[in-house]
Amino acid sequence: MASAALRAVPTDPYAARERHHNEGHGRRLTMAFEALEAYPVLVESRNRVLRLFEDGEPSIVDVVSAVEADVALAVTVVRLANQIEGPGRGRIDSVVAGVDTLSPRTVHAIASRARTFDFFERTAVWQGIPERFRLHSVATQRAADRLAREVEFEARDRLMVTALLHDIGKLVLVHAYPGYPSQVHGDARTPEERMQRERRELGVDHALVGGVLARRWALPKSIASVIERHHAEDASGEAAIVRLADMLAHYVLGGAITPSELLSVARTIGLSPASLRRVMYELPLPASGERPRQVEPCPMSSREVDVLRRLAKGMVYKQIALELGLSTSTIRTHLHNVYGKLGAMDRAQAVLIATERGWI
Repeated sequence: MASAALRAVPTDPYAARERHHNEGHGRRLTMAFEALEAYPVLVESRNRVLRLFEDGEPSIVDVVSAVEADVALAVTVVRLANQIEGPGRGRIDSVVAGVDTLSPRTVHAIASRARTFDFFERTAVWQGIPERFRLHSVATQRAADRLAREVEFEARDRLMVTALLHDIGKLVLVHAYPGYPSQVHGDARTPEERMQRERRELGVDHALVGGVLARRWALPKSIASVIERHHAEDASGEAAIVRLADMLAHYVLGGAITPSELLSVARTIGLSPASLRRVMYELPLPASGERPRQVEPCPMSSREVDVLRRLAKGMVYKQIALELGLSTSTIRTHLHNVYGKLGAMDRAQAVLIATERGWI
């Protein structure tokens, strides 16, 4: 009995103190994870979704755009879509796939029943956090999409989610530690300096915690791993795009960044200094001339798309026929089919519809 009792008593007081610290640390994080189950949708985000349905069934493009602009809506749509039985279960990693799986009407129901946050009617729980968090998240999302087009990254739909949610770990730390971020970050200015402070003061950083939260929410590994690694020095691929986009968002919103780090990460994703300068210059400006993502399924065949793209460049039937090795009558037949599939009256309307929906 005595020997058993002795074995139960810690022989190292420092080890006991460390265990107690870790247990308290774990409880804080667990409570914060649970609190985020009630993270609210912004009032304006909800209203925008509801307005889309006032005149009937909206386009999937508009529904996706509204959901992708709100952290809580995007998380809810992707989480619920991953619970639906079928071949896509557990692998839905974009709002596009989520809306397609659930249906626009289900998204309408989600928005109408969602908890909301109004900047002008703050609560003690959230204060101004959702609004401030969205500003940086959407800025990072926009920068990531711009970078994706520059380097021809194909998984743009998923990138819109990983970029939007890249900092969800900060929401956990805000709930777990009252001194976060001001006391923890102190006088740290750049993203790299703040990460170092988090690791030193808390023993974890928001990227690591964000990855854990994404897995708790049963989001696909393709999302969780990017969130977890978006500050890693050896980040590559999508994680590196999000890392660079995060820096650019700080730059656009007036935050401090390290120029050498920007150039280093840009090289990782294959972006030249000249291209980086162009992106930095254009990001604060209104988007113009950007090719939209293809969200709705394209009704045209690949050959019909080829013909319409050339028509959009101002080419005439004979030029298109010569370039594609077809007869002019075949070109006319293809365009006749295109008009019918798009519901267009003429070539100008067909080009406009296809361009707006990202098909050409």
